[in-house]
Amino acid sequence: MRPHGTGSGLAAGDITPAVLAIGRPDFPDVLIETLRRQADVGHCMVFALTSKGTASCLLDAGNIPIGSDLGAAYAGQFHASDPNRDALFEGQVRTAPILLPAFAPRMYDARYRKIFFQDSGIVDKFATAIWVDDTCFYVNFYRIAAQGRFGRAQLERLKTIAPAIGASVARHFQTTAPRPEQNIAALFATQAPLSDLTAREQDVCRGILAGLSSEAISQELGISLHSTLTYRKRAYEKLGISAQNELFAIVLRLLTRSLN
Repeated sequence: MRPHGTGSGLAAGDITPAVLAIGRPDFPDVLIETLRRQADVGHCMVFALTSKGTASCLLDAGNIPIGSDLGAAYAGQFHASDPNRDALFEGQVRTAPILLPAFAPRMYDARYRKIFFQDSGIVDKFATAIWVDDTCFYVNFYRIAAQGRFGRAQLERLKTIAPAIGASVARHFQTTAPRPEQNIAALFATQAPLSDLTAREQDVCRGILAGLSSEAISQELGISLHSTLTYRKRAYEKLGISAQNELFAIVLRLLTRSLN
């Protein structure tokens, strides 16, 4: 049986730490560590662009010492001259994450290149974005001279995980976003195929999503290990999956859909 919405199942499982950190103060640190582990990203910056023309820097994490200065400069004036701006705003009508064109220094004017690439040591970038109502969450991944440019494998990896990363970032920075456990509970209560599971099957799946072992889930629910394994097996069969990373893929797909 083919899994439901698990085309990026591997990616979903691999970025689990960032997904579970949504809504927590350490989200920036967990995000950059996840990106380093998955694609050797050196630095990550997130900007919020609005349809009214305003911009702000939401996240600056990684190995660029002047990152905060770059964030302020971009939000203050340079967002208006970003060569990706047209692609970002053309994507406003879409409900899916946007992958931006490949990085090329010639895309940027001389002043932009000097401040954002030469002075900072940035030699490569990859970007994704996702719109939520009238706000675009613009996520940028950078590498500096000491690292060299992204390799082919790293770029392919970023293309794979970028949609889930973008959705996670958007969920984290939504001002009214509930805590992650509330997000998960709402998905199980209202969104198929998770809502099709029995109460015990849902309990076991939520334990899996929280990173608990089968033994820990058994203790928390006050049931035998055999029962826990049986509920997990039944849940996976109903969902058409066979592994934890595929369960995370379903959750990420539903979280992304609920953003719009």
